[in-house]
Formats: sequence, structure tokens, C-alpha cells
Amino acid sequence: MIRSILFQASYWIVSIFFALAAAPLLLVPDRRPIASWIRLYARAMRALMRWVAGVRVVVNGRERAPEGPAIIAAKHQSWGDGFIMMSEFPDLAVVAGDHLDRFPLVGGILRKMGAIVVDNCGGAFARAKLVDEELARAAGEGRSVLIYPEGHLAPVGARHRYKKGVFHMYAAYGRPALPVATNLGLFWSQQSWRLRPGIATVELLTPIEPGLGKEAFMSRLEDEIERASLRLAGREIAESAPLAPPLPDPVEA
Repeated sequence: MIRSILFQASYWIVSIFFALAAAPLLLVPDRRPIASWIRLYARAMRALMRWVAGVRVVVNGRERAPEGPAIIAAKHQSWGDGFIMMSEFPDLAVVAGDHLDRFPLVGGILRKMGAIVVDNCGGAFARAKLVDEELARAAGEGRSVLIYPEGHLAPVGARHRYKKGVFHMYAAYGRPALPVATNLGLFWSQQSWRLRPGIATVELLTPIEPGLGKEAFMSRLEDEIERASLRLAGREIAESAPLAPPLPDPVEA
């Protein structure tokens, strides 16, 4: 508990410092300085997770990452997920919900660093805008795109229904999709303030090459991510066994 309290205090102090220090970078025409600054922030948070909270994260399967940009589709169990991915991959275009605009400076920082900010209430129009405009910009810059297909944090061993937007991005980008499994939720569960010391694992899985249809792609992506995440959590299931049904999406306040 003491380590968790120290981590949470450090988390907010470091986050506020990096947010305030990023403000002048919003005036710089080039987005790369603020993108580098946010990656440094992610690395600082990863260091705090290890040295203060005692959670060391091991990333396996780096050799599977495609050459060049990709759609990185990752399991989402913990607030720490984003820190790990941003510290591993340079200059990511992160798909984020517009609810983050409620936090001071955060919306401006996300847009300046080239994040793909999605209108959560925009429906099909928002999806079309994402594919036609924001994704095209990321493609023009040769950047990988990070997306959490469930759209929500999920408890370890559970899942939300995978949203079809990940397929539309995969089809429009014309690049491989890289599935990512994790068990970080065992050590920093969902939005809990308490962390449990130990060694967490993030695993980069076999890339899905371009060209699959929607049903085949969604089935393969979800199956591979969920089964690998269960394995990492120590909950092995038979290859032929059906996955548990998805959780209902949480109701937004």
C-alpha cells in the first residue's frame, strides 16, 4: 500500500509537470518536439512503475513487429498500457476519445502530437472522418497507429465487444495489423489506485497482413489477442474452446 501511495503521488506530480512544460511546445509549428516530449513522459511513467511501484514490464515478440508503419491493436487492461506502448514505439498516432478534452491541456497536446481524436458521439460520420482525414495524415507521415479495439478498459480474463473501427483503419491503411496481448491488469487493474509488484508481460503477436475481409479480420484479431492475454494471465484455454461472451459496454456518465 505504501508503494502504491508513493506511486500515485509521483504519478500526478510528474503528469502535471510534463503537461505544464508541454504548453510552450504547443506554439512550435512542428509537432515532433511535443511528440518526443510525450514519449519521454511515457518512459518516465514506466520508470516510476518499476522503481516506485515495483511493476517491471517485459515486452516479448519485438522481432515480430513489421518493418515500417502498422496498425497496432492492443488489449486494454490498465492505465499503464499507453505508457508501455508509447515508450516502445516512436512517434505513434494514438487513437483517443474526445472525452480527454475535459482535462486541461490534454486535448491540445493530443492534437498537436498528431493523435487521432475520435468524436465518441459522432457515429458513422466520425468514423468516416477518422479514416478519410486523420488516418490519411498519419499514413502520409509514415507513422504507426495505436488503437484499443474494445474502446474500454477490461478486467483480466474479460473482454468488451471489439469495435469495427479497427477493421476500417486496417483496410484503409493497407498495412499489417499487429495484435498485442498483455497481463498488466494483474499488477495495475483497470482504474485501481493500488499496484501489485511483479513482472508484467506485453506480447507482440503475429502480424495480420493486409487483404482480409471484415469478418475474417475481426475474428482472427479478437481470437488471437484474447487467447494470448488469457495465457499470459495464467488462464489457458483449449484452442477450440469458445471465449467467454463479451461484457456490455459501460455506460458513460
